[in-house]
Order: sequence, then structure tokens, then C-alpha cells
Amino acid sequence: MDQMNHRNGNYAPIRDQEDPILGIFDKPLPCFGCGIGWFSLLLGFVFPVMWYYAAFLYFGKYYHRDPRERTGLQASAIAALICTTAVFIVVAVFVFKSLLP
Repeated sequence: MDQMNHRNGNYAPIRDQEDPILGIFDKPLPCFGCGIGWFSLLLGFVFPVMWYYAAFLYFGKYYHRDPRERTGLQASAIAALICTTAVFIVVAVFVFKSLLP
């Protein structure tokens, strides 16, 4: 079928003569094609420091280079927030238990 007739359909052509910016994201994402954010999220379950690295990239607006990275970096930032909250709760419980006779 003709791409010109399906321009408003469920897909957009990878390269368009009228709008050359559509071809910018032809390259696959780094880290085995899943992007830095999702790779950091998965690796963060073994090394939680990766969540904080991805959160730093997210708050540093790294996703402006490639908008496809945004969701993975957001997920890693949320995982870092949950991890930090859990660590604070565990530390607070241990501190309060040590203060009780």
C-alpha cells in the first residue's frame, strides 16, 4: 500500500522528504537495544547504584538527546526513590529498636 495514503494511520514512515527530522532516531538504542534507562533498571536489581545513575541522567535531561530514553530513565528514577524510602524505613526501625530498653 502507498505510504502517502497511510500518513495519518497507525504508523509514520521512518524517513520523510518533507520532514527530515523523522529519520534522526533510525539508530538502535544503546545497551543491547533497550536503552540506558531500562538497562539500568534491570541491572539495578543487582547493583542499586545503577538506579541512582539513571536518575541523575533523568534529572540532567539526558532524554533530550533521544526521547526514547525517557520512560526507562523515569522507571529507574522511581526505583531509586522506592529504594531510598525502603532504606530510610529500615534504618529508622533499627535506630528506634536500639533506643528501646
